[in-house]
Amino acid sequence: MSGHSKWANIKRKKGANDAIRGKITTKIGREITIAVRMGGSDPTGNMRLKLALSKAKANNIPKDNINRAIQKGLGASDGSNYEEMTYEGYGPGGTAIMLDILTDNRNRTAADVRHIFSKYGGSLGANGCVSWMFNKKAVFVVEKEAFDDEDALMELVLEAGADDFVAEDDAFEITGEPDAFDDILQALTDKGIETASAEITMVPDNTVKVEGENVVNMQKMLDAFDDNDDVQEVYGNYEMDEE
Repeated sequence: MSGHSKWANIKRKKGANDAIRGKITTKIGREITIAVRMGGSDPTGNMRLKLALSKAKANNIPKDNINRAIQKGLGASDGSNYEEMTYEGYGPGGTAIMLDILTDNRNRTAADVRHIFSKYGGSLGANGCVSWMFNKKAVFVVEKEAFDDEDALMELVLEAGADDFVAEDDAFEITGEPDAFDDILQALTDKGIETASAEITMVPDNTVKVEGENVVNMQKMLDAFDDNDDVQEVYGNYEMDEE
């Protein structure tokens, strides 16, 4: 889930109930399986797998689950008929929403996504209606508990190719171009700096403040997308108070 604050959303995921965590585990496992099937089991030469494994680590997915997903990808079991697509639309308060989809039934998924948008005050849009508001970026989060020397960290990642560095209350958010992902991650790894999150994601150019009843509807919409097996990722330009 990607909104105005990556770290805020990571904390939201960490606090998710068991049902939602189960869904997250299933989705990440599916992503690992597809990544292995498409590019092999060596993450060194398979960026998609590297990102999926990083996501698994950030969400504390057990190693046994990861290994099963890899083995499934190496085998000839189900998964080859999955399609990837992106849906775009508008959420409560005029927010922009993008969805990464992995489905074996596009008609079912389209109906489900349209229903969720409509139910919570949004609408499914045409391709391209909101994607122009987002840019693909490499995004890293380092908790201050893991490394609290802001100046040293900033110098390290900027030299490695990052183009933005923001200090949140309890974490640092590092942003760069997608092709700088490996160099930034390697620089952090070489210094023994653990990341709470390391991914290539869609970052909005600007955010929209969601207030009043729209906050409730937005939260319900995000939960509904989280609960849908076919929705792998949700990107938005919403901004909500953590409360």
